[in-house]
Amino acid sequence: MELYAEIRPGQVVRVHQAIKETTPKGEIKERVQVFEGLVLKRSHRKEVGATIIVYKKSGTVGVEKIFPVASPTIKKIEIVRAHHVRRADISYAKTTTRKMKEKRA
Repeated sequence: MELYAEIRPGQVVRVHQAIKETTPKGEIKERVQVFEGLVLKRSHRKEVGATIIVYKKSGTVGVEKIFPVASPTIKKIEIVRAHHVRRADISYAKTTTRKMKEKRA
């Protein structure tokens, strides 16, 4: 659980999630699907049931996904880049057109 303690709102992350699919022949296959987007909110910071809400714009449609951080289907979460934000819930990022500042290291 401490592995993903540094995930915060304002970061752009890649979430690698294992998905099971059934082929037309009836075989069950598992593949890894990558979802890259902006973290809008993190709930239940250090608890087992901690979740993150990741938002990305796919064409003209905005897509939000809620990922439970401690789920066994989540294989890896990569932090791509971080933006400087002052709030814990940045839902305004879905509608704003201004650019967010990059966080200095």
